[in-house]
Amino acid sequence: MVAIIDYGVGNLFSLMSSLNYVGIENKLTDRENIMKKSDAIILPGVGAFRDAIEKLEKKNCGILKETLIEESKKGKIILGICLGMQMFFDKSFEYGEYKGLGLIEGEICPIEKDLKNKELKVPHMGWNNLNIKKEDKIFKYIKNNEFVYFVHSYYAKNCSKSIIAGSEYDIEIPAVVKKNNIYGIQFHPEKSGNTGLNILKGFKDLIYN
Repeated sequence: MVAIIDYGVGNLFSLMSSLNYVGIENKLTDRENIMKKSDAIILPGVGAFRDAIEKLEKKNCGILKETLIEESKKGKIILGICLGMQMFFDKSFEYGEYKGLGLIEGEICPIEKDLKNKELKVPHMGWNNLNIKKEDKIFKYIKNNEFVYFVHSYYAKNCSKSIIAGSEYDIEIPAVVKKNNIYGIQFHPEKSGNTGLNILKGFKDLIYN
């Protein structure tokens, strides 16, 4: 069973449906014991970094945050999706400066500030190809340059060691990052058609094979 952390951020019906479709039993939970018993943990997230990290820190008096970090240190597979991925980094400069979970080195910065082509729109929204940089089991069922669906205005920087797949939007967008047992996906696999489902199949293999 995969525990999806419930800390009051976003509608998770599509994600849970996609996990069910590829045969991953999942449970939306805010309980420490379920997180500890789970085979893997997913940290979802949409919206603003500050609000999400604050909710995670306050939910159940910080126990969810502490348990997530503890389980990651034990080697359990942890997956962050979209804002969930961004929360893994050291800090974010979204509407200020806010400390992240510190699970992956790097920081979250505004896309718009780094774009040379000012005609490109922010948020980075829509389909973009996935350039696989390092082979990994999570990519087992997809080919290089398949398209996935993004919706974000901020991106990870100074994290080159952890990037295993990227996308080009004038600048390189870290699309999938990895540090040991910790994975982050910037796009939405649950909105990325068959490619997204196949990435979740790869995630299943990471956990159970």
